[in-house]
Amino acid sequence: MANTPLLEGLHVVDLASFIAGPAAATVLGDFGADVVKVEPPHVGDSYRALSRVPPNPRVEGVNYPWQLDNRNKRSIAVNLKSPDARPVVERLTAWADVLVTNFPPHTRAKLRLEYDDLAPLNPRLIYADVTGFGEEGPEAHLPGFDVTAFWARTGLMDVTRQRGAPPSMNAFGSGDHPTAITLFAGIMTALYRREKTGQGARVTASLIAEGAWSAGMWLQAVLVGGKGPRPADRSDPPNALANAYRTADDRWVLLAFANEDKEVPLFLHAIGCPEAARNPDYADTPSRRLHAAEIAALLDKTFATRPLAEWREVLDAAGLTYGVVQTFEEFAKDPQLLANKILVPIEDDGTEQHLTVDSPVRLEQERKVPARPAPDLGEHTDSVLRDLGYDDAGIQSLRTAEAVD
Repeated sequence: MANTPLLEGLHVVDLASFIAGPAAATVLGDFGADVVKVEPPHVGDSYRALSRVPPNPRVEGVNYPWQLDNRNKRSIAVNLKSPDARPVVERLTAWADVLVTNFPPHTRAKLRLEYDDLAPLNPRLIYADVTGFGEEGPEAHLPGFDVTAFWARTGLMDVTRQRGAPPSMNAFGSGDHPTAITLFAGIMTALYRREKTGQGARVTASLIAEGAWSAGMWLQAVLVGGKGPRPADRSDPPNALANAYRTADDRWVLLAFANEDKEVPLFLHAIGCPEAARNPDYADTPSRRLHAAEIAALLDKTFATRPLAEWREVLDAAGLTYGVVQTFEEFAKDPQLLANKILVPIEDDGTEQHLTVDSPVRLEQERKVPARPAPDLGEHTDSVLRDLGYDDAGIQSLRTAEAVD
């Protein structure tokens, strides 16, 4: 394992807000990059306030979303609307290897932060841009959030519900975080290209493209003339062996049999339904599909007779594939998370030890840097400006002009 973090010495400017762009910069920081978070003075990135937006849980004294997606960064408060801040932007651009933004096209143009504005200042710059609805088309200018552009727009929200039930809100960031990994992959691809050509590049990602990729199997079916699945009715499912069932203690078990011809007889005997295993209506896949409602009714009645713990013993003993629908509280204590270092400690001088979710990209031969607390607004303004060549008088001049805070 290398002693020096893989991306140590890589300079990243994070001009993005909220989740997908900053999270991509966080992954770069996890591997040792020096990430400078540029925020508007006084208010900062609006993401700082997300923990106060329902239905997000309130945790007194802990800004957990900010910590998750902005650890291992330095914060500089810059008023990008001020003409006096332009030299700071230009020095940051010249200093950077990677610049991340998610400003809408009209905002980028107004602030002179387009790729064509910044690339001449640094021919080796990797300019990484994430949008809601892509760079082209009639809705490219619209703001996009994962719940609108990733979940609702792409059909994912429509199918992740029961038939007759209204769509529900998905966990905040659940579309942003995979988009961040795509943006990170694009950045690393562009850095590899730079190693071969010496030239910078523009990298793009979007929530709508990520949603299309996530829904790709069924979207591809529609593209070749198929009809997309509609929301399922678990009492009359397309496949009763890929369905959820409630236990006696109000928990849910999700069956997922990949090799039905082998697993179904074992399963029916294990749960105490040998007569069903002998039923010719359930003997092969076409018959099981035809009689899915009957099988679902049988399994509903059967699973309701025992608590989850007992069913786990039964299914484990038979070597069957299933899942338990866990709560977040249970998942936070899942031994697999700690065993695989998916949860890592935040290095802090405080007495209370907190864990955070590690980014999912990992190389066995490379270590990540420890997770450090996310920065306060403008915490590193002076140190970053000094790195850019400003002396004390220059920094004071910028503050007098209200270009930085």
